[in-house]
Amino acid sequence: MEWETVIGLEVHVQLATRSKIFSGASTAFGAEPNTQACAVDLGLPGVLPVLNEQAVAMAVQFGLAVHADIPEVSVFDRKNYFYPDLPKGYQTSQMYHPIVGAGDVEITLDDESTKRIRIHHAHLEEDAGKSLHEDFHGMTGIDLNRAGTPLLEIVSEPDMRSAKEAAAYLKAIHSIVTYLGISDGNMAEGSMRCDVNVSVRPKGQEAFGTRAEIKNVNSFRFVERAIAYEVERQIELIEDGGKVVQETRLFDPERNETRSMRTKEEANDYRYFPCPDLLPVVLDQAYLDHLRSQLPELPADKRVRFQNELGLSAYDAHVLSASREMAEFFEEVQQVCGDAKQAANWVQGELSGALNRENLSIQNSPVSAKQLGELISRVLDDTINGKAAKQVFQALWNGQGDSADAIIDAKGLKQVTDTGAIEAMIDQVIADSPAQVAQYRDSEPEKRGKMIGYFVGQVMKASRGTANPQQVNGLLKEKLDALL
Repeated sequence: MEWETVIGLEVHVQLATRSKIFSGASTAFGAEPNTQACAVDLGLPGVLPVLNEQAVAMAVQFGLAVHADIPEVSVFDRKNYFYPDLPKGYQTSQMYHPIVGAGDVEITLDDESTKRIRIHHAHLEEDAGKSLHEDFHGMTGIDLNRAGTPLLEIVSEPDMRSAKEAAAYLKAIHSIVTYLGISDGNMAEGSMRCDVNVSVRPKGQEAFGTRAEIKNVNSFRFVERAIAYEVERQIELIEDGGKVVQETRLFDPERNETRSMRTKEEANDYRYFPCPDLLPVVLDQAYLDHLRSQLPELPADKRVRFQNELGLSAYDAHVLSASREMAEFFEEVQQVCGDAKQAANWVQGELSGALNRENLSIQNSPVSAKQLGELISRVLDDTINGKAAKQVFQALWNGQGDSADAIIDAKGLKQVTDTGAIEAMIDQVIADSPAQVAQYRDSEPEKRGKMIGYFVGQVMKASRGTANPQQVNGLLKEKLDALL
């Protein structure tokens, strides 16, 4: 039987506010356990929450960026359950009237095709604390620093049909929230994680199969791996005569498997009801218009501009617009050198390769956008050739000079374009290579093109790599052909 995979994602984005969603406690990462949890976060008697207006603004900005409906009124609810890291005994969330309604996101797949994924809604909520299982000798510790941290939970429709589509969707959400500046998107620090809902059904069947929810997956790669395992597990289970149980599972990346945690709760298990301590949030049109005016150019718009105005390919435009930092770096390089294609090639090639080898982000690149743009300019105006340019790049990377020009002068890499000087080197190479000249002369015409490479190499060696390769090729062919 042919099976179809159905996937929906619930993405939890930590908003980049300096204080928590209902208190003034800090949200800074890395503090000592339980040093950033105040009386409000702990739910102590007599305290009242105060809504962080910045969290509201950030949620609305996301809604505007994904073309979502923004309801005039949204309401906070209490989601009741007991767990050691939830000191109040409930989580303040939004069940029935979320702050962001239906929207959509366009994803780009490996074959450069696009697909629109619908967003059901996005709601604000507070994070819980964290259970610590290390170093407690069989006991569990509780760190409440994260309790009350503002989250935006983005719930998709079940529109994805493969692990690749799910990863592309998650990358698109990551790109949007980081472009907006509403989250740093740091998945290693828990700033973005997702719950993956996976089910399978026979190809052509309209009704959905029973889904399993994989909790708290925190990398693009793990999302793909978790889905691949879960799909295979469900298909094998059904084909062996079993039934998929609706449950919550976790993904173990070391074993590359999902494991059952608990049966899946329904909404009524949490006894949701409106939070009596928080008034409804009412947004007027003037407020929405103000936030809309603050939106930056978003990835999809930047991608179109890169193609239409700068003439980049769809692939280059997609890669360079994926992150705000990459796009801004590329644009500065392009403005300095004036050649979008060369800027794209160097940023995606030499620079990205070096960053990956050193495990550095583009914000921490030892070579600045200005330096790289100036280096490309020296290639474009024939000051240096491509081989020398790579030497200059490496020197800039290693901090051996402040600018491409300084390194070119210091290392004597300026390209020789004087025809007389190049001809002299060519004449010497021909004189020193009688056997190769005879072989060239005796060869079939179609083979001579490959044989000329030997002579080019010798001339470049004689010039210490500074001769203009195009001139060398042209002059060599003239002189060798004259000997036929």
